[in-house]
Amino acid sequence: MKVLAFNGSPRKEGNTYHGIKIVADELEKEGLETEIIHVGNKTIKGCMACGYCSKQKNEKCAIKDDEVNDWIQRMKESDGIILGSPVHYSAIGGTMKAFLDRTFLVASVNDGMLRHKVGASVVAVRRSGGIPTFDQLNNYINYSEMIIPTSNYWNVIHGTAPGEALKDEEGTQIMRVLGKNMAWIMKVIENSKDKVKEPEREGKIFTNFIR
Repeated sequence: MKVLAFNGSPRKEGNTYHGIKIVADELEKEGLETEIIHVGNKTIKGCMACGYCSKQKNEKCAIKDDEVNDWIQRMKESDGIILGSPVHYSAIGGTMKAFLDRTFLVASVNDGMLRHKVGASVVAVRRSGGIPTFDQLNNYINYSEMIIPTSNYWNVIHGTAPGEALKDEEGTQIMRVLGKNMAWIMKVIENSKDKVKEPEREGKIFTNFIR
């Protein structure tokens, strides 16, 4: 089994990376392959609401001058996904947000490509805004019918200078526990595939409040 992690920080090895790496280390101890992809330093356009992905249903976004379509296919092939972001004004970093908006829309209109994969969120923050950002990342995972492992607190690690998060004792424990729980859930799912029938996917019902 393989887990693909996305680092939404502009810094390749800042505190977001270190938070993800702690989780990844625990996964690897349990025999799961992990890879961290650096998103935050790329130039990624936001969703244009063009409807291309909904019409074509070819598992691709209409924007083709960045790496998003390649990442979408790699996510499809993975068993688990980690979404990591720094905190920018109590929210997901802009580049990461653009990537997530496009990726999860493509996934949702193509038969729920990420459905029942195991997905976790990791946030690195200097002081405050970590919980709102954690909630925002989880919105993508929840909407996609992914399975969310938990830790013993919210998945937020604190630090300012790159690597400083490693001094956050509670934060590092949170990431370790998350990694252990994620590995366990993935193994339970893998070992029950032939024993427990997966529920059928229901077509999405859309409503609005205009009368």
